[in-house]
Amino acid sequence: MRALVYDGPREVSLKDVPDPRLERPADVLVRITSTNICGSDLHMYEGRTPMEHGRVLGHENLGEVVEVGSGVDRVQRGDRVCLPFNIGCGFCANCERGQTGFCLSVDSDTPGGAYGFAGMGSYSGGQAEYLRVPWADFNCLVLPEDAQDKENDYVMLADIFPTGYHATELADVSPGESVVVYGAGPVGLMAAYSALLRGASTVMLVDRHPDRLKLAEQIGAVPIDDSQGSPVEQVREHTGGHGADKGCECVGYQAHDPHGTENPSAIMNNLVSSVKATGALGVVGIFLPQDPDGPDELAQQGKLAFDMGQFWFSGQRMGTGQANVKAYNRFLAEVIHKDRAKPSFLVSHELSLDQAPSAYANFDAREHGWTKVVLKP
Repeated sequence: MRALVYDGPREVSLKDVPDPRLERPADVLVRITSTNICGSDLHMYEGRTPMEHGRVLGHENLGEVVEVGSGVDRVQRGDRVCLPFNIGCGFCANCERGQTGFCLSVDSDTPGGAYGFAGMGSYSGGQAEYLRVPWADFNCLVLPEDAQDKENDYVMLADIFPTGYHATELADVSPGESVVVYGAGPVGLMAAYSALLRGASTVMLVDRHPDRLKLAEQIGAVPIDDSQGSPVEQVREHTGGHGADKGCECVGYQAHDPHGTENPSAIMNNLVSSVKATGALGVVGIFLPQDPDGPDELAQQGKLAFDMGQFWFSGQRMGTGQANVKAYNRFLAEVIHKDRAKPSFLVSHELSLDQAPSAYANFDAREHGWTKVVLKP
Protein backbone atom coordinates (compact mmCIF):
# COMPACT_ATOMS: atom_id res chain seq x y z
CA MET A 1 0.00 0.00 0.00
CA ARG A 2 0.95 3.68 -0.24
CA ALA A 3 1.81 5.42 3.01
CA LEU A 4 3.48 8.60 4.27
CA VAL A 5 6.82 7.73 5.85
CA TYR A 6 9.07 9.76 8.14
CA ASP A 7 12.56 9.96 6.58
CA GLY A 8 14.12 12.48 8.96
CA PRO A 9 13.71 16.11 10.05
CA ARG A 10 11.44 17.90 7.57
CA GLU A 11 11.57 14.92 5.22
CA VAL A 12 8.49 12.81 4.61
CA SER A 13 7.69 10.86 1.48
CA LEU A 14 5.09 8.57 -0.02
CA LYS A 15 6.32 5.02 -0.31
CA ASP A 16 5.07 1.55 -1.00
CA VAL A 17 5.09 -0.33 2.30
CA PRO A 18 3.80 -3.79 3.24
CA ASP A 19 0.06 -4.01 3.68
CA PRO A 20 -1.02 -4.30 7.32
CA ARG A 21 -2.47 -7.65 8.36
CA LEU A 22 -4.44 -9.08 11.23
CA GLU A 23 -1.90 -10.00 13.91
CA ARG A 24 -4.27 -11.01 16.71
CA PRO A 25 -7.86 -12.25 16.82
CA ALA A 26 -9.03 -8.93 18.31
CA ASP A 27 -7.70 -6.88 15.34
CA VAL A 28 -9.53 -5.33 12.42
CA LEU A 29 -8.20 -3.72 9.25
CA VAL A 30 -9.58 -0.32 8.24
CA ARG A 31 -9.48 1.26 4.81
CA ILE A 32 -8.62 4.87 5.63
CA THR A 33 -10.88 7.47 4.02
CA SER A 34 -9.87 10.51 6.12
CA THR A 35 -6.73 11.18 8.12
CA ASN A 36 -5.65 14.55 9.53
CA ILE A 37 -2.30 16.26 9.88
CA CYS A 38 -2.00 17.26 13.53
CA GLY A 39 0.14 19.95 15.13
CA SER A 40 1.89 17.20 17.10
CA ASP A 41 2.82 15.57 13.79
CA LEU A 42 4.84 18.74 13.17
CA HIS A 43 6.88 18.12 16.34
CA MET A 44 8.00 14.85 14.76
CA TYR A 45 8.33 16.37 11.28
CA GLU A 46 10.69 19.03 12.69
CA GLY A 47 12.87 16.42 14.36
CA ARG A 48 11.96 17.46 17.90
CA THR A 49 11.04 13.95 19.01
CA PRO A 50 12.74 10.52 18.93
CA MET A 51 10.72 9.42 15.90
CA GLU A 52 12.23 6.42 14.12
CA HIS A 53 13.03 6.74 10.42
CA GLY A 54 10.72 4.65 8.28
CA ARG A 55 7.65 4.94 10.53
CA VAL A 56 4.27 5.66 8.95
CA LEU A 57 2.77 8.84 10.41
CA GLY A 58 -0.83 9.66 11.24
CA HIS A 59 -2.87 9.34 14.44
CA GLU A 60 -6.19 11.06 13.50
CA ASN A 61 -7.91 8.37 11.47
CA LEU A 62 -11.33 7.39 10.14
CA GLY A 63 -12.35 4.74 7.65
CA GLU A 64 -14.26 1.61 6.72
CA VAL A 65 -13.68 -1.80 8.31
CA VAL A 66 -12.64 -4.24 5.58
CA GLU A 67 -11.39 -7.27 7.55
CA VAL A 68 -12.34 -8.56 10.99
CA GLY A 69 -10.42 -10.85 13.32
CA SER A 70 -11.99 -14.01 14.69
CA GLY A 71 -12.11 -12.56 18.21
CA VAL A 72 -14.03 -9.41 17.29
CA ASP A 73 -17.69 -9.47 18.37
CA ARG A 74 -19.16 -5.99 17.93
CA VAL A 75 -17.41 -4.35 14.97
CA GLN A 76 -18.43 -5.62 11.55
CA ARG A 77 -17.09 -5.45 8.04
CA GLY A 78 -18.49 -2.33 6.37
CA ASP A 79 -18.76 -0.29 9.57
CA ARG A 80 -17.47 3.27 9.35
CA VAL A 81 -15.33 3.90 12.39
CA CYS A 82 -13.36 6.72 13.96
CA LEU A 83 -10.29 5.65 15.90
CA PRO A 84 -9.08 7.35 19.08
CA PHE A 85 -5.47 8.38 18.61
CA ASN A 86 -4.56 6.75 21.91
CA ILE A 87 -4.81 2.98 21.80
CA GLY A 88 -6.31 1.18 24.80
CA CYS A 89 -6.75 -2.47 25.66
CA GLY A 90 -9.93 -1.93 27.68
CA PHE A 91 -8.98 -4.24 30.55
CA CYS A 92 -5.84 -2.91 32.29
CA ALA A 93 -6.13 -0.94 35.55
CA ASN A 94 -5.92 2.42 33.79
CA CYS A 95 -8.37 1.57 31.01
CA GLU A 96 -10.86 0.25 33.57
CA ARG A 97 -10.75 3.68 35.22
CA GLY A 98 -11.32 5.40 31.88
CA GLN A 99 -7.69 6.54 31.59
CA THR A 100 -7.30 5.07 28.12
CA GLY A 101 -4.54 7.50 27.18
CA PHE A 102 -2.34 5.70 29.71
CA CYS A 103 -3.00 2.07 28.81
CA LEU A 104 -0.61 -0.39 30.47
CA SER A 105 -0.92 -3.10 27.81
CA VAL A 106 0.46 -1.24 24.79
CA ASP A 107 4.02 -1.90 23.60
CA SER A 108 5.40 1.42 24.82
CA ASP A 109 8.13 2.41 27.26
CA THR A 110 5.63 4.60 29.08
CA PRO A 111 1.91 4.17 29.79
CA GLY A 112 -0.10 4.88 26.65
CA GLY A 113 0.20 4.11 22.96
CA ALA A 114 -0.77 5.83 19.72
CA TYR A 115 -0.74 5.31 15.97
CA GLY A 116 2.37 6.64 14.21
CA PHE A 117 3.66 8.57 17.22
CA ALA A 118 7.13 8.90 18.71
CA GLY A 119 7.66 7.15 22.03
CA MET A 120 4.17 5.66 22.11
CA GLY A 121 4.67 2.15 20.84
CA SER A 122 5.42 0.61 17.47
CA TYR A 123 1.93 1.03 16.00
CA SER A 124 1.86 2.14 12.38
CA GLY A 125 0.10 5.37 11.51
CA GLY A 126 -2.94 5.95 9.36
CA GLN A 127 -1.66 8.45 6.80
CA ALA A 128 -1.88 5.46 4.51
CA GLU A 129 -4.39 3.41 2.60
CA TYR A 130 -4.98 0.85 5.36
CA LEU A 131 -4.50 0.58 9.12
CA ARG A 132 -4.42 -2.27 11.60
CA VAL A 133 -6.49 -1.54 14.72
CA PRO A 134 -5.76 -3.63 17.84
CA TRP A 135 -8.44 -4.42 20.46
CA ALA A 136 -10.94 -3.31 17.86
CA ASP A 137 -14.13 -3.84 19.84
CA PHE A 138 -12.80 -1.37 22.39
CA ASN A 139 -11.07 1.13 20.13
CA CYS A 140 -13.45 1.50 17.19
CA LEU A 141 -16.16 4.12 17.54
CA VAL A 142 -18.81 2.88 15.12
CA LEU A 143 -20.36 5.94 13.49
CA PRO A 144 -24.04 6.57 12.73
CA GLU A 145 -25.68 6.49 9.32
CA ASP A 146 -24.63 10.04 8.41
CA ALA A 147 -20.93 9.15 8.67
CA GLN A 148 -20.17 9.73 5.00
CA ASP A 149 -22.05 13.02 4.81
CA LYS A 150 -20.30 14.38 7.92
CA GLU A 151 -16.95 12.66 7.57
CA ASN A 152 -14.90 15.85 8.06
CA ASP A 153 -16.79 16.42 11.30
CA TYR A 154 -16.48 12.89 12.65
CA VAL A 155 -12.76 12.58 11.89
CA MET A 156 -12.17 15.37 14.42
CA LEU A 157 -13.24 12.86 17.09
CA ALA A 158 -9.94 11.00 16.66
CA ASP A 159 -8.07 13.70 18.57
CA ILE A 160 -8.62 17.42 18.46
CA PHE A 161 -12.29 17.69 19.40
CA PRO A 162 -11.90 15.40 22.45
CA THR A 163 -8.56 17.05 23.28
CA GLY A 164 -10.06 20.53 23.16
CA TYR A 165 -12.97 19.30 25.25
CA HIS A 166 -10.52 17.67 27.65
CA ALA A 167 -8.90 21.08 28.26
CA THR A 168 -12.28 22.45 29.37
CA GLU A 169 -12.92 19.37 31.51
CA LEU A 170 -9.56 19.76 33.25
CA ALA A 171 -10.37 23.44 33.81
CA ASP A 172 -13.85 22.51 35.08
CA VAL A 173 -15.57 25.04 32.83
CA SER A 174 -19.13 25.70 34.01
CA PRO A 175 -22.05 27.64 32.50
CA GLY A 176 -21.77 31.40 32.82
CA GLU A 177 -18.01 31.45 33.39
CA SER A 178 -15.36 33.36 31.47
CA VAL A 179 -12.58 31.32 29.88
CA VAL A 180 -9.24 32.25 28.32
CA VAL A 181 -7.60 29.86 25.86
CA TYR A 182 -3.95 30.30 24.87
CA GLY A 183 -3.30 29.10 21.32
CA ALA A 184 -5.73 29.33 18.39
CA GLY A 185 -4.43 26.30 16.56
CA PRO A 186 -6.89 23.46 15.93
CA VAL A 187 -6.85 22.23 19.55
CA GLY A 188 -7.19 25.74 20.96
CA LEU A 189 -10.08 26.48 18.63
CA MET A 190 -11.70 23.23 19.72
CA ALA A 191 -11.17 24.17 23.38
CA ALA A 192 -12.87 27.52 22.77
CA TYR A 193 -15.66 25.80 20.85
CA SER A 194 -16.07 23.27 23.67
CA ALA A 195 -16.17 26.01 26.31
CA LEU A 196 -19.01 27.64 24.39
CA LEU A 197 -20.81 24.28 24.14
CA ARG A 198 -20.48 24.00 27.92
CA GLY A 199 -22.19 27.37 28.37
CA ALA A 200 -19.28 29.73 29.02
CA SER A 201 -20.43 33.35 28.93
CA THR A 202 -17.19 34.73 27.47
CA VAL A 203 -14.37 32.86 25.74
CA MET A 204 -11.16 34.70 24.87
CA LEU A 205 -8.67 33.13 22.44
CA VAL A 206 -5.06 34.34 22.49
CA ASP A 207 -2.93 34.07 19.34
CA ARG A 208 -1.34 36.30 16.72
CA HIS A 209 -2.23 34.65 13.41
CA PRO A 210 -4.96 36.77 11.77
CA ASP A 211 -6.63 33.84 10.00
CA ARG A 212 -6.93 31.85 13.22
CA LEU A 213 -8.15 34.85 15.22
CA LYS A 214 -10.79 35.36 12.52
CA LEU A 215 -11.98 31.78 13.04
CA ALA A 216 -12.13 32.47 16.79
CA GLU A 217 -14.42 35.40 16.13
CA GLN A 218 -16.58 33.34 13.77
CA ILE A 219 -17.39 30.79 16.50
CA GLY A 220 -18.26 33.53 18.99
CA ALA A 221 -14.99 33.86 20.88
CA VAL A 222 -13.18 37.12 21.61
CA PRO A 223 -9.89 37.25 19.66
CA ILE A 224 -6.89 38.46 21.67
CA ASP A 225 -3.89 39.40 19.51
CA ASP A 226 -0.82 39.14 21.73
CA SER A 227 1.30 40.94 19.13
CA GLN A 228 -0.70 44.09 19.93
CA GLY A 229 0.08 44.18 23.63
CA SER A 230 0.13 42.15 26.83
CA PRO A 231 -2.43 39.34 26.55
CA VAL A 232 -2.80 39.38 30.34
CA GLU A 233 -3.85 43.04 30.28
CA GLN A 234 -6.19 42.42 27.36
CA VAL A 235 -7.85 39.55 29.21
CA ARG A 236 -8.24 41.70 32.30
CA GLU A 237 -9.84 44.46 30.23
CA HIS A 238 -12.47 41.98 29.05
CA THR A 239 -13.14 40.72 32.59
CA GLY A 240 -13.47 43.93 34.54
CA GLY A 241 -9.90 43.68 35.80
CA HIS A 242 -10.44 40.36 37.57
CA GLY A 243 -9.09 37.84 35.08
CA ALA A 244 -10.89 34.85 33.57
CA ASP A 245 -12.64 32.29 35.74
CA LYS A 246 -10.89 29.41 33.96
CA GLY A 247 -7.98 28.97 31.55
CA CYS A 248 -6.73 26.49 28.95
CA GLU A 249 -3.22 26.06 27.52
CA CYS A 250 -3.25 24.58 24.00
CA VAL A 251 0.23 25.36 22.64
CA GLY A 252 2.85 23.22 24.40
CA TYR A 253 6.60 23.10 24.49
CA GLN A 254 7.21 24.85 21.17
CA ALA A 255 5.31 28.01 22.12
CA HIS A 256 6.73 31.24 20.68
CA ASP A 257 6.37 34.83 21.81
CA PRO A 258 5.19 37.55 19.40
CA HIS A 259 8.81 38.20 18.37
CA GLY A 260 9.22 34.63 17.16
CA THR A 261 11.35 33.46 20.09
CA GLU A 262 10.52 30.04 21.51
CA ASN A 263 9.41 30.57 25.09
CA PRO A 264 6.96 28.06 26.59
CA SER A 265 7.47 29.47 30.09
CA ALA A 266 5.91 32.77 29.04
CA ILE A 267 2.71 31.08 27.87
CA MET A 268 2.26 29.15 31.11
CA ASN A 269 3.00 32.17 33.27
CA ASN A 270 0.68 34.37 31.22
CA LEU A 271 -2.02 31.76 31.73
CA VAL A 272 -1.56 31.90 35.50
CA SER A 273 -1.68 35.71 35.40
CA SER A 274 -4.78 35.71 33.18
CA VAL A 275 -6.90 33.57 35.51
CA LYS A 276 -8.37 34.88 38.74
CA ALA A 277 -7.58 33.51 42.19
CA THR A 278 -8.95 29.99 42.84
CA GLY A 279 -9.44 29.43 39.10
CA ALA A 280 -8.62 26.17 37.35
CA LEU A 281 -6.23 25.56 34.46
CA GLY A 282 -6.43 22.84 31.81
CA VAL A 283 -3.08 22.21 30.11
CA VAL A 284 -3.25 19.98 27.03
CA GLY A 285 -0.40 21.39 24.93
CA ILE A 286 2.31 18.72 24.62
CA PHE A 287 5.33 18.98 26.91
CA LEU A 288 8.20 16.47 26.69
CA PRO A 289 10.42 15.04 29.45
CA GLN A 290 13.44 15.78 27.24
CA ASP A 291 13.89 18.17 24.32
CA PRO A 292 17.54 18.32 23.15
CA ASP A 293 16.67 21.16 20.77
CA GLY A 294 14.98 23.27 23.44
CA PRO A 295 15.89 26.97 23.62
CA ASP A 296 17.67 26.75 27.00
CA GLU A 297 19.06 24.24 29.49
CA LEU A 298 15.80 23.93 31.41
CA ALA A 299 13.75 23.31 28.28
CA GLN A 300 16.22 20.68 27.11
CA GLN A 301 15.48 18.79 30.34
CA GLY A 302 11.73 19.15 29.86
CA LYS A 303 11.48 21.82 32.56
CA LEU A 304 10.03 25.33 32.72
CA ALA A 305 10.73 28.45 34.76
CA PHE A 306 7.20 28.37 36.18
CA ASP A 307 5.84 31.14 38.39
CA MET A 308 4.97 28.78 41.23
CA GLY A 309 4.69 31.61 43.74
CA GLN A 310 1.85 33.38 41.97
CA PHE A 311 0.18 30.07 41.12
CA TRP A 312 0.31 29.02 44.79
CA PHE A 313 -0.81 32.34 46.26
CA SER A 314 -3.67 32.47 43.75
CA GLY A 315 -4.93 29.13 45.02
CA GLN A 316 -5.24 27.89 41.47
CA ARG A 317 -5.37 24.24 40.44
CA MET A 318 -4.09 22.60 37.28
CA GLY A 319 -4.96 19.50 35.29
CA THR A 320 -2.62 18.20 32.60
CA GLY A 321 -2.02 15.35 30.20
CA GLN A 322 -3.28 13.90 26.95
CA ALA A 323 -6.98 13.40 26.45
CA ASN A 324 -8.50 10.03 27.15
CA VAL A 325 -10.39 10.18 23.86
CA LYS A 326 -12.83 7.39 24.68
CA ALA A 327 -14.08 9.36 27.67
CA TYR A 328 -15.56 11.93 25.27
CA ASN A 329 -15.82 10.66 21.70
CA ARG A 330 -19.16 8.85 21.97
CA PHE A 331 -21.17 11.78 23.33
CA LEU A 332 -19.32 14.26 21.11
CA ALA A 333 -20.28 12.07 18.13
CA GLU A 334 -23.90 12.38 19.23
CA VAL A 335 -23.56 16.17 19.39
CA ILE A 336 -22.34 16.08 15.77
CA HIS A 337 -25.07 13.63 14.76
CA LYS A 338 -27.77 15.91 16.20
CA ASP A 339 -26.30 18.97 14.41
CA ARG A 340 -25.34 20.69 17.66
CA ALA A 341 -21.66 20.86 16.67
CA LYS A 342 -19.80 21.10 13.37
CA PRO A 343 -16.06 20.90 14.08
CA SER A 344 -15.27 20.75 10.36
CA PHE A 345 -15.30 24.56 10.40
CA LEU A 346 -11.58 24.09 11.08
CA VAL A 347 -10.83 22.37 7.78
CA SER A 348 -8.83 24.65 5.50
CA HIS A 349 -7.51 22.02 3.06
CA GLU A 350 -8.81 18.67 1.84
CA LEU A 351 -6.01 16.95 -0.09
CA SER A 352 -4.98 13.61 -1.53
CA LEU A 353 -2.34 11.46 0.11
CA ASP A 354 0.01 12.34 -2.78
CA GLN A 355 -0.12 15.97 -1.65
CA ALA A 356 0.86 15.16 1.93
CA PRO A 357 4.60 16.05 1.71
CA SER A 358 3.88 19.56 0.45
CA ALA A 359 1.02 19.89 2.94
CA TYR A 360 3.43 19.16 5.80
CA ALA A 361 5.83 21.81 4.53
CA ASN A 362 3.10 24.45 4.22
CA PHE A 363 1.50 23.60 7.55
CA ASP A 364 4.89 23.65 9.26
CA ALA A 365 5.63 27.08 7.79
CA ARG A 366 2.35 28.33 9.32
CA GLU A 367 1.30 29.56 5.92
CA HIS A 368 -1.67 31.91 6.04
CA GLY A 369 -4.92 29.98 5.86
CA TRP A 370 -3.46 26.58 6.78
CA THR A 371 -5.52 25.61 9.82
CA LYS A 372 -6.46 21.93 9.50
CA VAL A 373 -5.51 19.54 6.72
CA VAL A 374 -7.58 16.43 6.00
CA LEU A 375 -5.94 13.86 3.74
CA LYS A 376 -8.15 11.56 1.67
CA PRO A 377 -6.25 8.35 0.83
